[in-house]
Amino acid sequence: MEPTRVLARRGPRAAFTLLAVTVLALAHLAVPAAGPASAATIDTGTWYVLVNQHSGKAMEIADGSSAQGAEVTQFTRNDTCAQQWRFLDSGGGYYRLVNRCSGLVAEIYEHSLDNGATVDQWADLGNPNQEFAVQDVSGNIQLVNRNSGKALDLWEWSTADGARISQYDDTNAANQQWQLVAVDGVGATYPQPGTVTGDTFAHDPEVLKKPDGEYLLAFTANGVGLKTSGDRTRWTDVGSAFPGGTPWADEYTGGDRNLWAPELRYANGQYYLWYSASSFGSNTSAIFLATSPTGASGTWTNQGVVIESGAGDDFNAIDPAVTEDRSGNWWMSFGSFWSGVKLIRLDPSTGMRSGSAFHGIASRGGGAIEAPTIHYRDGYYYLFVSFDLCCRGADSTYRVMVGRSTSITGPYVDRAGTSMMDGGGTEILASHGSVHGPGHQTVLPDSDALFYHYYRDDGVAQLGINLLTYDGGWPTVY
Repeated sequence: MEPTRVLARRGPRAAFTLLAVTVLALAHLAVPAAGPASAATIDTGTWYVLVNQHSGKAMEIADGSSAQGAEVTQFTRNDTCAQQWRFLDSGGGYYRLVNRCSGLVAEIYEHSLDNGATVDQWADLGNPNQEFAVQDVSGNIQLVNRNSGKALDLWEWSTADGARISQYDDTNAANQQWQLVAVDGVGATYPQPGTVTGDTFAHDPEVLKKPDGEYLLAFTANGVGLKTSGDRTRWTDVGSAFPGGTPWADEYTGGDRNLWAPELRYANGQYYLWYSASSFGSNTSAIFLATSPTGASGTWTNQGVVIESGAGDDFNAIDPAVTEDRSGNWWMSFGSFWSGVKLIRLDPSTGMRSGSAFHGIASRGGGAIEAPTIHYRDGYYYLFVSFDLCCRGADSTYRVMVGRSTSITGPYVDRAGTSMMDGGGTEILASHGSVHGPGHQTVLPDSDALFYHYYRDDGVAQLGINLLTYDGGWPTVY
């Protein structure tokens, strides 16, 4: 007879009765021993719902939480993002399971080796307790943790909503078997990017139409990369904004010349360029401004820091986007992770910060949200943001979300009425087929053209362009 299960380290659990222990033991004894399962076939570009063979309920993040440490549980299948998982290839036959709502990955709490240990979500660290072998079992799959060698298991064979997922010795029992249900697959409903030719590499693209009709595009690169196009289809690299370097930004980048997430604007007879100086995982960051008479490479003059953040702040000063409201005021939205997306006023005559007002307009409680841009149309300000994780090649999970407000300062809500300050957002573009991690979007002013980057199957970032239409006042990509 198998031993009684060990209590998990986190959270109380009702004590077994003698009858419950007996039933549970008999249930395990009823499952014949099986040899090693073969590896299952996984499409890493597909989002799946994982349905437990015993309960018929789906694995999800409790309450759709975006917080690190939120527990993995089961609930009646509803196909919401809290129940959708993508498999990120870790090599060697192992995968990380990333949740679509939170962008965090499933893990065994505190690297536990115990039967009954809690399964929660955490930032993707690539640790063995976040990696799982996916094995075929009777047409379903079993998920065996790399660190512990134990299988994800529906605790105590519960059929209740909210029952927790744990780990337990690999028995191949029905409460350790999961049906893979693809929810968007290769045949996703999202359109392919429009035709783009020439120099098609881009990361964090920003674009404007110059007075002469030519398009100018800036993107993340050493010294801020620049491209031009006459028709918005064929693009040509034309150097960088700062070919001589940006020593004034070195204290934020650690000397790295790579500058992120530029923003462009033409006004007052000159070009404005805002850009980010930072490093991965740090909020010691700054948004700088430069100006140019022509927008060409090497003609940009540093105007200084617009806003900065540091270790003592609860925000991150990167990913600027500038919007003019209906009264002619300039506003800058920005932010990444931490407490979310912020909004400040700018002086339209200088492009620098004006006043001390500081508005929070979107947050996931510290989860993955960034790259805001605000677009006005027909009485609404639309706030586009990117959820989840960038910069991982074909494993990126970026997706474009949107909310709207009648005021540029918010509150912004999604189509279901959920505030974007409470994690709300309506998805309009996500990974599909060979388009991986589309995001860091911008809408070309005075048009309904959506620009973004995505990754090809080989992990190379590409410029994506699609058009937007509005259904009942909500944008759809086509």
